[in-house]
This record gives sequence, structure tokens and C-alpha cells, in this order.
Amino acid sequence: MATELRTLLTATGPIDLTSVDARSTPGFDGDKADGKSALAALGPELADLQERLYAGGRAGSTPRKVLLVLQGMDTSGKGGTIGAVGGLIEPQGLVLSSFGKPTAEELAHDFLWRVEARLPEVGQLGVFDRSHYEDVLIGRVRALASAEEIERRYRAIIDLEQRFVDSGGLVVKCLLHIDRDVQAKRLRARLGDPTKFWKYNPADLDERALWDDYRRAYEIAVERTSTPAAPWLVVPAGRKWYRNWAVATVLIEALRSLELDWPRADFDPATELARLDGEESATGS
Repeated sequence: MATELRTLLTATGPIDLTSVDARSTPGFDGDKADGKSALAALGPELADLQERLYAGGRAGSTPRKVLLVLQGMDTSGKGGTIGAVGGLIEPQGLVLSSFGKPTAEELAHDFLWRVEARLPEVGQLGVFDRSHYEDVLIGRVRALASAEEIERRYRAIIDLEQRFVDSGGLVVKCLLHIDRDVQAKRLRARLGDPTKFWKYNPADLDERALWDDYRRAYEIAVERTSTPAAPWLVVPAGRKWYRNWAVATVLIEALRSLELDWPRADFDPATELARLDGEESATGS
């Protein structure tokens, strides 16, 4: 049996992102056209599995729920991935959440308060565009919290994800990995296209100046919080087509592992068909 892409991309041991080629395509031998075709081919199975998950939740026949976490440097393509992969499935049961700068109300609570409120419920596929990891990334780089607090947050994140898994959840965490050159190219593209100006913020360059600090913060976060229950996957995202195919593939692999089935009827279909036939005969329809 071929090795699952999830296994191939799982982060293990000390993490050195400088050793990961952002434009590599592990697990895929084709080119861009092949990648786009392969992504489209995944659509029917992904849609079927997600509908089974949703149906089981609605029918109360399964406690399963799935959380897809997308993290990455600016321009790594979190939104693009959501559009490409989310577009393959029905919106029913798909719940998107994005975590920006905390509000005053959110800051009055523990950093995980706003996250717990948005965890997917039974039958749902939840997608976090940025996530609870912002608080150990920006928090570390910008010194928004003490070193002791950052350490506490790593442990709190592990506990949160373990509780989610223990309650029937499955966590798929994808670090969309790019390098400085890829980011520079994408920022130039934004600045050269009026239709993309809305994506650009002058503060992006301020954060880019701290590239090495953010890279190290990501490495530490991945090392500290990649667990058997919720491992990190490092997805090379320098090629958009590969990134999209890879995330769709690992999501399918995760859903397959749940061995989802259609809920059984809590009624007798033959009896209901007979009732329907009788009604149609009586009304002459």
C-alpha cells in the first residue's frame, strides 16, 4: 500500500523550515496541469465523505467532527486553499472561522475562549483560517506575552486539541510553507494588480522584516504542539496547485480514516413507500 500523504508530510523531531523546499511537490510527480486535474478528480469523493459526516451528525448516529487548521506566513495561500478545496464540497456542514486581532471582549478572557466557541460541532467540517496558533506566533515574535505565558499556551493548545479528539473530533493541521522569495513574488503581484490591492497592507512589510523570527516561532510551535492526536503537516505552498491538491488529499485521507457510513433509517422504508403509493392512488396522482 502506498504511503499516505499525511504520513509523508507529518512533522517529526526538530523542525528546520529552511531545509524544506517550498516549491517541492512531495507525493506528486506531475506538473501544474496534472495537479489541477488531480484536484478536480478528488471532488466527488471529498464531497461524498463530507456529506456522510454531515448526515451522521444530523441523524445523531456519529459523534464525529473534523477541524482543518490552516496556518502560514502572509501570502502562503490560506484563503486560496479554502476556495479551492472548499469549493469541491457542499456548504452544508462547512464552517469557516478566521481569527484576527482579538477584540476587547476576547482579550478579557483566556486566549482560547474565542477559539473554543468556534470549534466544529458534531457532523461539521470546521476550517480555521489562522487559528489559536496566532497567540504563540505573534505573541512570541512581538513579545505580546511573557515567555512563561507562551509556554503555558503551548500546553493549553495541546490540551484543547486532545479534548476535541476525545469528544469524537479529528484535527488536521497544515502549515502552508513558503520562503522569502515566494512571498516577495506574491507581494509584488498584489502591488501590481488593482484587483489585489485590497489584499495588501503596508504593515505586511513590517512583519516581513521579522521573517527569521516568525520562521523560528513556527518551528518551535510545530515542535511543541505536534502530537499523535493532532500532528502538524508541513505542506510546501510555493506552488499553489500543489498546495491545493495536497490539502485536499490529506483531508480525504483523514475523512476516510473515520470509516463514515450513511445513517441507518429509524423507520421502515418499505412501509413508507406503501403509504406514499396509497396516497397517490387515493388522489389519482
